[in-house]
Amino acid sequence: MKHWILSVVIVAVVSFTLVWAADVTETKARLAEIVDSMPAVLPEDASGDDKARLEGEFESLRAFVKASLIPLLDNKIWAAEVAKQNAQGVSLDEIKSIDTQWTEAEEELDIHVEKMSNACAKEIQKICEKIPALGEVFVMDNQGANVGQNALTSDYWQGDEAKWKNSFKNGEGGVDVGSRKYDRSSGVVDQKVSLPIIDEQGKVIGAVCFGIKVDQL
Repeated sequence: MKHWILSVVIVAVVSFTLVWAADVTETKARLAEIVDSMPAVLPEDASGDDKARLEGEFESLRAFVKASLIPLLDNKIWAAEVAKQNAQGVSLDEIKSIDTQWTEAEEELDIHVEKMSNACAKEIQKICEKIPALGEVFVMDNQGANVGQNALTSDYWQGDEAKWKNSFKNGEGGVDVGSRKYDRSSGVVDQKVSLPIIDEQGKVIGAVCFGIKVDQL
C-alpha cells in the first residue's frame, strides 16, 4: 500500500513538472514567433543601401532577442521580486504619487537607492556583465511600476508607455521594440526591446525592458 501511494505521488510530481515546463516553453515559443513575424523597426528616414543595412542589423537583433533575452524571462530572482511587489497591492494612485516624487526629485531618494540595489537590480547587473550588448535594463510589475534597474530611469511608473503596455499586454504577454537612438553620452546606438516576465507556470506577471547596444551585436 505504501509503495502504491509513493508511486502515485511520484507520478503526480513528475506530471506537474512536465506541465510547468510545457507552459513556460510554450510561452517562450509564442514570444519567439512574435519576434519572427514583426516588421523591422527602422528609422523613418531610412532608404536605399542604408535601409538594407539596417534591415540586416534588425535580423541580428531578432536573433539576439530569441537566443539571449527570451531565455531570461522566467529568471527566478526577477519573477520572485515581481511577484513580491505585485502581492503588496499598491494602488495605481499611490504608484502615480511615487512617480511624481521620483520625477521631480532634485536629489537622490531612498526609493532610487532601493530600486538600484535590491535583489532584482543585482541580478540585472550580473546578467549585463555576462551580456556586454545590454545597456540599461529595468524590470516592471503588473502595473508598470519599477521593480529593479541598473540605471536610474526618468520615470518610476511605465504603465502609460508602449514598452509596458505591449509587453505585459493585459497579462497575455507580447513584444515591444522601440526606435533606434544614438546616445551621445555613451557613444552607442541603443534600441529598447521589452518582453514579459513569466513565473514558473508560464503566467505573465510583469515586464522587462532591455536597452540593446545594436552596434555590438
